[in-house]
Amino acid sequence: MTEAPLPEVSGLSFEVALKQLEEIVTKLERGDVPLEESIAIYERGEALKKRCEALLAQAEERVEKIRVSQGKAVGTEPFETT
Repeated sequence: MTEAPLPEVSGLSFEVALKQLEEIVTKLERGDVPLEESIAIYERGEALKKRCEALLAQAEERVEKIRVSQGKAVGTEPFETT
C-alpha cells in the first residue's frame, strides 16, 4: 500500500506545520525508523522548521507595524519578546 503524498510545506498553516514537525521529531527520537525513511522525514522536518520560522517572522512584522496612541495606529515599534 502506498502512502498519499504529503502536502507542500509552503501551503501549510503554522499549526499544521508545527504538528507535523513534532510528529517527525517523535519518530526520529524513537530510533526505530529505517535509515532511508529517517533521511526523508528529516528533510521534510527541515522544510517544516523553515516554514514555521517564516510564519513567525511574518507575524512579528505585523505586530511591529501596530503601535497604538490615543486609539489610533500611528507608527511602528519593535516587538519585544520579554
